[in-house]
Amino acid sequence: MKESVLLIEDDQSIQAALGLRLRSEGYVVETASDGTEGLEKATTSPFDLIILDVMLPDRNGLDICREIRQAGLATPILLLTARNQTTDKVIGLKLGADDYVTKPFKSAELMARIEVLLRRVPVRSGQGVHQFGPIRVDLRRAEVTRDGTPVYLSAREFQLLRYFIEHAEATIPRSELLQFIWGYNGKTLTRTVDMHVSSLREKLEQNPKCPELIVTVSGVGYKFMGSTNL
Repeated sequence: MKESVLLIEDDQSIQAALGLRLRSEGYVVETASDGTEGLEKATTSPFDLIILDVMLPDRNGLDICREIRQAGLATPILLLTARNQTTDKVIGLKLGADDYVTKPFKSAELMARIEVLLRRVPVRSGQGVHQFGPIRVDLRRAEVTRDGTPVYLSAREFQLLRYFIEHAEATIPRSELLQFIWGYNGKTLTRTVDMHVSSLREKLEQNPKCPELIVTVSGVGYKFMGSTNL
């Protein structure tokens, strides 16, 4: 099954041309012409990728990005912007966007960035809902809640959590996580795994300092102790 893409773009010529190109590549494409319609579709239907224009007529795309993340959705977001200001790009990434392309853009570059994002976060690889105490993870919709309240995870944090779930109770070396989640060489020296695990613990554990869900295996890596599936 080919990935589904939500394209939120008010410029009808760009929407039509980009939609045609995406469909020609085999993607299933849904469109929205303003922020209100786009946010409703993004939060009520599952998508593998959201392409979001920053300059929308009714609501700023950055605000839409923030609200998508606040709803607990980890779906990758690619921003389209005519702005050439670094601050807008930085703000977009801090709000939870995964990448951006500045207009005018070359179609080949955009397609390449889309492929990279979908390769990083293959949401469709996991089907079903998992419950770990107060934590509920819907892999298909890329949604995480705690006691019914949405939990914001970045796309990379969600991918890491999904990997843990798919390898529950197995000891996973840091080198394996670096390779499969970040695409790094196993010999790469970086604290990025530990930083992302720490962030997940802060958002998911009852007591992050004494984790029960994601435990450290000294000198090796981590083990995910959740095992209850719905």
